[in-house]
Amino acid sequence: MVIAIDGPSGVGKSTVARGVAKALGIGYLDTGATYRAATLAVLEAGVDPSDDAAVVPAVARAAIAYEDGEVRLDGRPVGTEARSAEVTAAVSPVSAIPEVRRIVVAIQRAWVAERGGSAVVEGRDIGTVVFPLAPVKVFLSARPEVRAARRAGDAEAADADVAAVEADLRRRDEFDSTRETSPLQPAADAVIVDTSRMTADQVIEVVLALVAQAERSHPAERG
Repeated sequence: MVIAIDGPSGVGKSTVARGVAKALGIGYLDTGATYRAATLAVLEAGVDPSDDAAVVPAVARAAIAYEDGEVRLDGRPVGTEARSAEVTAAVSPVSAIPEVRRIVVAIQRAWVAERGGSAVVEGRDIGTVVFPLAPVKVFLSARPEVRAARRAGDAEAADADVAAVEADLRRRDEFDSTRETSPLQPAADAVIVDTSRMTADQVIEVVLALVAQAERSHPAERG
């Protein structure tokens, strides 16, 4: 069974997805990390992220993998490098390129297939594009100021000013939700959960309840 968890930055996707995967004893895939690895590959190749014609072959040449909870590029772990400010600034334009998304989505689908088709997958277009037939689709949201406060406390934000973080989140939301290919939006059949006043454990319980409901409705999806 694929559990699709989508939403913008700062809503708790990663924490919730990891918690659900641990509770179910199945794999967890952070698809955002795969796009960050693709962007790192572009930057390391000396390619301008806005040059679509050069970006695509740079991504196609890269070996992107996700192992033991960490993304790898050409065989080496790049979890920290992929979270750099430089990558963060370039990841939206790189990931908006249709051919880049086709390449990376193929990697994501193959990763899940290698694990028997069962995984918790989090990102921005999992329920709409990557796994549109997933029996459990959740779209997490939160108030802008809550998201900004959460992100400001992340290691990659380096305790940045909350107002600056909120402005950056709004910029990325606008970019991701208006791109032509795979825009950030809830799937029509996704359950929308506002995490603003919820703990991570509470959100995890909501998702696990949806999984249990899906298993009762579609027992063949188990395992």
